[in-house]
Amino acid sequence: MTRWATFDCYGTLIDWNAGIRAELARVFGEERADELLARYHELEPELEADGSRSYREVMTEAMRRLGAPEAEAAGLAGSLPRWQPFPEVRAALEEARRRGWRLAVLSNSDPDLIAASKERIGVPFEETVVASEIGSYKPAPGHWRVFAKRTGADPARHVHVAASLFHDIAPANELGLPSVWVNRLGERPGPRPTVELPDLAGLPDALDAIVPARRPDH
Repeated sequence: MTRWATFDCYGTLIDWNAGIRAELARVFGEERADELLARYHELEPELEADGSRSYREVMTEAMRRLGAPEAEAAGLAGSLPRWQPFPEVRAALEEARRRGWRLAVLSNSDPDLIAASKERIGVPFEETVVASEIGSYKPAPGHWRVFAKRTGADPARHVHVAASLFHDIAPANELGLPSVWVNRLGERPGPRPTVELPDLAGLPDALDAIVPARRPDH
């Protein structure tokens, strides 16, 4: 039976805080970057709530609300294809694939932006579901429903991997899916994941512990 690992992308696989902060520092100055990064993370879910905006539009409107000049408002979305994966990501995903896991991305993003990020990651994914394609942003359950419909994945052999308790771990719990929380920021848990990791280096072992590979009968 197929084992699926689904992933959030930004914050989990791609270092979005570094990417966003660099653009905020460029536009507003280094001294305001941390304050505005915190405010950006408050604005983004508000702008995503009704599912009507593309992710590019969400980022651009967030920059406007932070006070960016109109000429700079689109710069954050423009910078996203340059954002880098976390250093351990490629090896962890390659090892998971070697052990027979199929990989998918469930992202609050746009098709062209996620395509650029997957190219940076450099590991194949069997399925991709993005917000602007389905008109729904996590934590709403749309991504998981579309994924299940497309793949027929068995929920008992499906693990969701993410860094966001709000966007990913809480809805995974509500859907009855096991989860791996990548706690890169040393946060205190709210919704409880199945497994907590500090980064993705231990992911293949964690996945196998949650859903062991089935051995052929002899």
